[in-house]
Amino acid sequence: MENRLVLRLIAATLMLGLLPASTVLAIEARVEGLKGDPAANIRHYLDGLDESQYSRTRLEGESRRRAAEAMRAYGYYEPKIEARLAEGEPPEYVELTIDPGPRVRIETLDFRLEGDAREDPPFQKAIDDFPLAVGDPLVHAPYDSLRGRLANLSLERGYFEWRYSDRRMEVRPFDESARLYLTLDSGPRYRFGNVSISGSHIEPDRLRRLLPFTPGAPYLAGELATFNQRLGQTEWFRSVTVRPRLESSSLALEEERAGWAEAVASEGGTRYGARYDTTTHVSAAGLEGVTALAARQEERPSVPIDVKVAPADRHRFEVGVGYATDVGPRMRFSWDQPWINRYGHGLDHDLYLSAPQQRFGGVYTLPLDNPLRDSYRFQYGLSHKDTDDTRSLEATLEGARRWEFENGWIQHLYVRTTYEDFTQGNDNEQVLLLYPGIRWSRTRTRNPTFPSWGDRQRLSLEVSDGLWGSDADFVRVTGESRWIRKIGADNRVVTGLGLGAIETSDFSLIPPSLRFFAGGDNSVRGYGYESLSPRDDEGKLTGGQQLLTYSLEWQRRVTGDWWGAAFVDTGDAFEEWGPDDLKTGAGLGVRWISPVGPIRLDIAHPFDDEDNSWRLHFAIGPEF
Repeated sequence: MENRLVLRLIAATLMLGLLPASTVLAIEARVEGLKGDPAANIRHYLDGLDESQYSRTRLEGESRRRAAEAMRAYGYYEPKIEARLAEGEPPEYVELTIDPGPRVRIETLDFRLEGDAREDPPFQKAIDDFPLAVGDPLVHAPYDSLRGRLANLSLERGYFEWRYSDRRMEVRPFDESARLYLTLDSGPRYRFGNVSISGSHIEPDRLRRLLPFTPGAPYLAGELATFNQRLGQTEWFRSVTVRPRLESSSLALEEERAGWAEAVASEGGTRYGARYDTTTHVSAAGLEGVTALAARQEERPSVPIDVKVAPADRHRFEVGVGYATDVGPRMRFSWDQPWINRYGHGLDHDLYLSAPQQRFGGVYTLPLDNPLRDSYRFQYGLSHKDTDDTRSLEATLEGARRWEFENGWIQHLYVRTTYEDFTQGNDNEQVLLLYPGIRWSRTRTRNPTFPSWGDRQRLSLEVSDGLWGSDADFVRVTGESRWIRKIGADNRVVTGLGLGAIETSDFSLIPPSLRFFAGGDNSVRGYGYESLSPRDDEGKLTGGQQLLTYSLEWQRRVTGDWWGAAFVDTGDAFEEWGPDDLKTGAGLGVRWISPVGPIRLDIAHPFDDEDNSWRLHFAIGPEF
């Protein structure tokens, strides 16, 4: 019986919670005699006033009180305010007729810095940037903002003993004047202390190489954020916490021993101020204490840094399914090991499956002194490709040295060996290639999913020669440049240029993976995937020795996450520079920023294909 009663009470409570509450409407403030920010501030102050909680007389008084308080923030300390409520109960609005009276102006600005902050430029800049000057009307907000700014700077820059020794705003309405005083006593600036790391499965020395500061350097909170970010970017940890050890005991300066100085003074003289000769009567112990005290006064305080990390999962698996008109349905399976030992070495594996192409490969990463920027990478790969006129089975091994520079450019210096059994048109070969190469790349984006701004640059050079046992001699150069720029809030421009060239004495020995083809979703739309290249006497694709493609696309927001697009692409793969003509396609498309990433649907017309009047292109994923 009791259980049933309890259930009924709970149900009744839930039903009452679902009933619509009576709507409370704040009274509307209509201001006359005052405009601009002061009038807006009055409306803001009255915005939360519930007229149902007051009688009409009290409501008028409360409206006048709040309006006067709002005006003081803009230097009006002696306004005359008349309040009239609308008819009806409760009144819908209050009409305020205001004579603002004289406005208080600034007579004195006295802002000072004491302590180590006097020599720290950001503090003086904050004071110099104060927007008001002597003679200006008083506004409270800049003064409050300066107080907050100096306080934040103190904590951000290691002044943990900061305080305001003077903080006054003296307003004299009768004199129409105001005096603003603010003195920050920053105390000493703390230094970075020792860094303590706990919970790490990686050698601590490897983590310390990521430090953006050295112990003993002036404290900066931003440096801790940078260190935290760098540790996260290694992908070695599931969680990272970097914080200063701000305990009261560590922040307090060591106190001087009470009575010590008096004891020294009393040796050889009267305790109460008589002259005494310290050169002959100070003990050795006392002299040692004086030296130690002077050293402590010169020593700057430091704050230890505590780093707590938790290891990331040793194995991570990911499966992706997609579709593109170039290859049809596709699937990707990845197995990543962000760390396999205490030195932070990593191993990644990747399997890609589609109808025309299947790939399996992996990369072993050996980080160097700076794990984020410098590493050795050893790569393996197997690939099978079967398209219209291309059949290829390829095995690759590569060893590379990777550098990432401060300006965002990444450099790869590598040596690659490739065995490829292929048929391209009427060329049927088996080749073993050994060639060094160098590649530079840089990608910059804002909002990588659907960039409002970004660009990608790539340049590579590869050389193969029989001198070191390669079956084919060649020099191969490729380059790519793509740009995204947003114009206003609703327009984007996407443009790109691709170049390639290979110089060889026997093109028949060059495998399809190194020849050039154009056409497809990410090349010249309107044409089939890799369908543009020179053809042999039987009309079969042979691949080109040179490549040139260019694309220009204009996108316009239709509504929300939906965009329309108009584009023109041109380009081709060919045997010699200076082709007679380039293949061109143009069309219209739709872009949808979906929860799984941008989805692109294009209808393109090929101007140089007599057999097809249009082609559909569909792809999922960002431009870069």
